[in-house]
Amino acid sequence: MPLKFELCPGRMIGGSNPCFIIAEIGQNHQGDIEIAKKMIKMAKDCGADCAKFQKSELEYKFNKRALARPYTSKQSWGKTYGEHKRHLEFSHIQYVELQNYAKEVGIFFTASGMDEMAVEFLHELDVPFFKVGSGDTNNFPYLEKTAKKGRPMVVSSGMQSMETMRRVYQTVKKHNQNFCILQCTSAYPLEAEDVNLRVIAEYQKEFPDIPIGYSGHESGVHISVAAVALGAKVIERHVTLDKSWKGSDHEASLEPPELTELVKAIRLVERSLGTGIKQMLPCEKPCHDKLGKSVVAKVAIPKGTVLSMDMLGVKVGEPKGVPPEDIFQLVGKAVTEDVEEDESITPDVVESYGKKIKC
Repeated sequence: MPLKFELCPGRMIGGSNPCFIIAEIGQNHQGDIEIAKKMIKMAKDCGADCAKFQKSELEYKFNKRALARPYTSKQSWGKTYGEHKRHLEFSHIQYVELQNYAKEVGIFFTASGMDEMAVEFLHELDVPFFKVGSGDTNNFPYLEKTAKKGRPMVVSSGMQSMETMRRVYQTVKKHNQNFCILQCTSAYPLEAEDVNLRVIAEYQKEFPDIPIGYSGHESGVHISVAAVALGAKVIERHVTLDKSWKGSDHEASLEPPELTELVKAIRLVERSLGTGIKQMLPCEKPCHDKLGKSVVAKVAIPKGTVLSMDMLGVKVGEPKGVPPEDIFQLVGKAVTEDVEEDESITPDVVESYGKKIKC
């Protein structure tokens, strides 16, 4: 399986590729397609890679009693849960309209298929990848059918155990090579103590051949940025135009300035990660030239003298001499010229040294 793959046309994830940032609009559009379009444009303007929704075929996601139960919450858009969900659900035709709008503004578009029939529709819609919400992560018939369709998959892991995630990995892997798993805790909003970012490292150990990411429901951007520093290759965050709007997800969502801050911070952290190779960098040369220390003579050392440690010290010297880490290599070697007290001991005056000065 690949540690990196093409999640969307022309957009690789994993490896050294930039973190893929998903703006999860979900159902924060209030059931208004014009608001949904504004949110797609907002996601693009803030620098996100993808605008994502949640698609349900309600009769396949909920049983009749679940749809008929009274829903009197202040977040409700109807007297029953079914009425509430229908208010927030866009039609197939509206999804085509939203997809076309996303293409027009230049951002990838997809949705979580919240049931098997929704996945069928999204497959027909030709979304670039399937997002599996945490509620379906342990729904193995759903996972198998979705994986068999051959599109890349992003799988959240809220409410699951590591044992279940091992089964998820094996189930998807059998049918689909291109998927990633996101660490996620399903609480809205999420307290820092429940984030458990260390799971990212555990997933990297358990599933070393796939990218690992993070889906966050916490307030602010700092934890999500930390996830990138820990190696998350996909970040998903809920977004909203106004946290005070009706709906349980708004409080755990990012408003436009926060999403902009998140994107900028992630890109900054990515620049800072580097190669992992520790060496003196060109940008450090001015500091080294000014303050880098060298081996110097504690006493006057006549030509032909065999060096011992009591003759050698370390100071900021001019000119640059033998670097301090090589001081023990000088012991037992003879100098080929007189060296005055407090002068730098340069490589050319030490017999059989021959190491170049660092620069």
